[in-house]
Amino acid sequence: MGFGMPGDVWTPQTDDLQKDHECCYYDHLGVGDSDRGLLFRTMPAMAEDALRILDGLGWDSAHVVGVSMGGMIAQELALRSQERCQSLTLIATHGGAPIASWPTPKGMRLFLKGLFGGPNARRRSLPRLLYPDAFLRSIDRDLLREHMSVRLGRPPAFRTVVGQLSAVWRHSTEPRLWQILTPTLLVRPGKDILIRPSQTDRLAARLPNARVLRFDDAGHGVTFQKAAELNAALRDHFAAHAPRPQQMGLRVDATP
Repeated sequence: MGFGMPGDVWTPQTDDLQKDHECCYYDHLGVGDSDRGLLFRTMPAMAEDALRILDGLGWDSAHVVGVSMGGMIAQELALRSQERCQSLTLIATHGGAPIASWPTPKGMRLFLKGLFGGPNARRRSLPRLLYPDAFLRSIDRDLLREHMSVRLGRPPAFRTVVGQLSAVWRHSTEPRLWQILTPTLLVRPGKDILIRPSQTDRLAARLPNARVLRFDDAGHGVTFQKAAELNAALRDHFAAHAPRPQQMGLRVDATP
């Protein structure tokens, strides 16, 4: 999962995919039910967390899916243990390009308002950061409120936020992406103001075995906004790259 978010935010995917796949999602250290962990994390260390979870489950390999910061972790996981990845899906993420990976001005303003403005400011700013205005006007209010309560219900401690920000700031895989030969699905939300869509294009140009799935009207919260279409694409991607029975519901928590 992405920055500051609990693993439960994956439920639009896992509630559906667990009908025919074995699924695992988890809380990063300092989030939800997981242990606190060290203050300053790195993407490689967070990738090691994910590998330990695979080991704990007894899974030799899995279809690895990451969104936003989770997509950065997934890149590092593939670089370290490519043999553990049957396939890779990177959603609304980037490879650490300096400056170019920054949010749009509107995205930066909403991100900082949610980060430092307190609970009420975050509750108001997060939907506008994640979803285009047209989607917010069309969605059922109760459904959106229920979804946002999962995202906002148990905010991580400020030390965890600082630690994850440090990891995101230092993330850099672009010079090494050519090493990832794993079949990769790149999900490009065209109205993302937090991670610019051009970042998916940069990944596509550097990953040797990647294809791009475009959702031109979706924002950074594409896993919720386009859940049905995304889940169908994930199933197709997994089926195309499954040399043995698929393993993707169990919930576990990271430990330091």
